[in-house]
Amino acid sequence: MLKLLLILLTGLVCESAGVVLLKKGIDQIGDVNGYTAAEIFRVVKSGLTSPTIWLGIFFEALFFIGLLVLMAKSDISFLWPLTALSFVFTTFSAIWFLHEHVAPARWIGVVFIVIGAAFISYSEHAKEKPAPPAVQAPVTEK
Repeated sequence: MLKLLLILLTGLVCESAGVVLLKKGIDQIGDVNGYTAAEIFRVVKSGLTSPTIWLGIFFEALFFIGLLVLMAKSDISFLWPLTALSFVFTTFSAIWFLHEHVAPARWIGVVFIVIGAAFISYSEHAKEKPAPPAVQAPVTEK
């Protein structure tokens, strides 16, 4: 269980880093001035040549790989809600790295996410564990 939580924690850090890098990359590209073919081409071309965006994609891919590993080893009803903790990590990352202001209503949402994750984690620990298979005595012939 500890190994799975470490993979989840690492994945959440990677996902948060990816989101912050994608935001920095798109900010470097500049505003989208309309939805013409030329403007969309400019934004896509700039995005494809942006090292910041590529680094963001790389971190998002690492998160996705970790998620696949976790899906193979745990219940999705346990795992998927815990990925909501990425909102918590990303909120703190937005404050530290993007210097964003987070309104009180958003903080309330972050608190609810943490409470929900705690309930889900508790439910995993409280889940009834299957009984180990009974060991049968070897049958001897008479």
